[in-house]
Amino acid sequence: MSRSLHWREYLIEAVGLGLFLMSAAFMATLLEHPSSPIRLALPDPFVRRVLMGLAMGLTAASLIYSPWGRRSGAHFNPSVTLTFFRLGKVSATDAAGYVAAQFAGGTLGIAAAAVLLRPWIANAAVNYVATQPGPGGDGVAFFGELAISFLLMLTVLTVSNRARLARFTGLFAAALVASFIAVEAPLSGMSMNPARTFGPSLVGGLAHGLWLYFVAPPLGMLAAAELYTRISGRAAIRCAKLQHAGPCIFCERQA
Repeated sequence: MSRSLHWREYLIEAVGLGLFLMSAAFMATLLEHPSSPIRLALPDPFVRRVLMGLAMGLTAASLIYSPWGRRSGAHFNPSVTLTFFRLGKVSATDAAGYVAAQFAGGTLGIAAAAVLLRPWIANAAVNYVATQPGPGGDGVAFFGELAISFLLMLTVLTVSNRARLARFTGLFAAALVASFIAVEAPLSGMSMNPARTFGPSLVGGLAHGLWLYFVAPPLGMLAAAELYTRISGRAAIRCAKLQHAGPCIFCERQA
């Protein structure tokens, strides 16, 4: 595991999360803005969430399996990076580089979307695709984020460390993203990602409940990692990449 700076991978992480948020902003505007013909044609919010989930699941899968995603490992999430750091699969230098890049990319991505989609993105129905607590309040949102983050990381570790299933890790992760948006989003907005929440909160000036998105997702993923290592052992974790291909800065595999 190299401890030098890997600027290419950091840039990929920034661009990847930025593209994810831009996709989310465009889809949310199409599906939720009151003047959108799609919104008018689909009055059922659950149906719209299913479509949003499918769109974002496809976006996630495309980013994970892209040449860039294969290069960086497709974390696109500080919670994922910090969990692999805790597992000893990412150096402190790379963990810092990844997390900084993810926050920068998420903020720049939603800022670009805000410019392109002004004034529609500011409408309350779109709200800069911010993730905020639902009607149940902060407590319900916290436990929602904790649960889905736990399930995502446990799935990633379980699938990625089985030779016959590893190549499907991105599909499992994307399917969970799609499902969580459809089912869990009314509770917390479905984040699992501090950087994904921070960007829209900063650009849109939306600070309510921000703390829980910095606490619950990493806590849930760290708990999943702890459970996995207790069951399978730390040696069972092969690498920090969701899709292991090409040169790897984590295990120093060459192309």
